[in-house]
Amino acid sequence: MKIKHETGFTYAGKVGSSYNEARMSPRNEARQAVLDARVEVWPPARTYRYEDYWGTGVTAFDVHAAHEKLTVTATATVETLPPGDLIDPAGGASWDDLAVADAVDRWHELLLPTARTALDEELASLAEAIRGGSATPHAAALSVCEKVREEVAYVPGSTGVQTDAVQAWRLRSGVCQDISHLTVGLLRAMSLPARYVSGYLHPSPTAAIGDSVVGQSHAWVEWWVGRWTAFDPTNGVPVGERHVSVGRGRDYGDVPPLKGVYSGPANTGQGVEVTITRLR
Repeated sequence: MKIKHETGFTYAGKVGSSYNEARMSPRNEARQAVLDARVEVWPPARTYRYEDYWGTGVTAFDVHAAHEKLTVTATATVETLPPGDLIDPAGGASWDDLAVADAVDRWHELLLPTARTALDEELASLAEAIRGGSATPHAAALSVCEKVREEVAYVPGSTGVQTDAVQAWRLRSGVCQDISHLTVGLLRAMSLPARYVSGYLHPSPTAAIGDSVVGQSHAWVEWWVGRWTAFDPTNGVPVGERHVSVGRGRDYGDVPPLKGVYSGPANTGQGVEVTITRLR
């Protein structure tokens, strides 16, 4: 697939300088190969790349020319694979395996709640009930995904970037970000290491080769049961060849596509456009 992701900010007047980070470029990993990738900035600026604490590729840049609009365009060509061998619900690490000190210490940061994934008493009780009724952590994780998908409807525009897991549960609606935060929170409440994944999703399984379609920035989850397992709770499917991962972290706050600070008048809006083309 070829992916083009354009985003940026407009301002109420001229901005004197801005300092920015973009997390918009896929990385090479087991189920995806990046054949080409670049990030372009307007107004023109020198960029440099590094990996952040969570292993996500970051393109950092400063803009010191006066500007009323900032635009970042990331393009990539990525070859993806279907889902790998899935862990049988009866397999993977046991509850006892996850409770040993080495495992708890290793994944400590991915077992703690964050502001976006913290649960209330109702959700904590739900997590406890699902764990109690599941023979293995992997079976419990699949049950969490199924429960969240049953209860929380995917409704674009129903929530904002600051919506947390509890709010999405009470609304019984949200976008992929909310559904993933809720799922991650329930998994961690069961003492299952879990991380939030951001990336892209081609919306059509039957897309014609060469057709460019409006794609989506997307979010899903991964949990650890001896190895990391990726699942898309919004769509109720394992992560496969239509998914392209970009970054991982504790929640959305670790992987925003574009963030920064600037000196100047108010930000009047952010535009986002994703186009995906299946090449073969």
